Amino acid sequence: MTDSATPEPVYGVSSIEVMASMPGLDFVRGIFARTLPEPPIMENVEPFDCTAELGHVVIHSIPGLRHYNPIGSVHGGYVAILLDSAMALAVQTTLPKGSGYTTLEFKISFVRSMSQDTGKIRTEGRVLNAGRRAATAEGRITDQNGKLIAHATTTCMVFELPKSA
Repeated sequence: MTDSATPEPVYGVSSIEVMASMPGLDFVRGIFARTLPEPPIMENVEPFDCTAELGHVVIHSIPGLRHYNPIGSVHGGYVAILLDSAMALAVQTTLPKGSGYTTLEFKISFVRSMSQDTGKIRTEGRVLNAGRRAATAEGRITDQNGKLIAHATTTCMVFELPKSA
């Protein structure tokens, strides 16, 4: 999301009423277009050039020194934020108006380390199955050359959002 016409991010949490009022794909696209607030956790990864299609989300970001752990490489938490977000948002794109989700579990496999020299990375989340009560998805992080950095799977619980009074 580096286009000059794209507004600066506003971090926050949309209300349940806002989320329930639109299909999941519209909600995720609203976050990426910055017409809805970006989740506060994303301030840590500064995503850009994000796209959402039905069952598929792509997030670009650049790891930096501020993401390092004590041993001098990018912390696994950075990877977890990106993969959990991409997979869960991919699930959200499949949800009808009035539905929500929460992550029940996810598993990450780290293939190679990242550093501030890695450059732009691509995080992709793709739904494997979306049912009425549960959804599964997979995620991948690759570098600029398409080399796999990490991959993951998740299971999300799907539920009806509470009706407003």
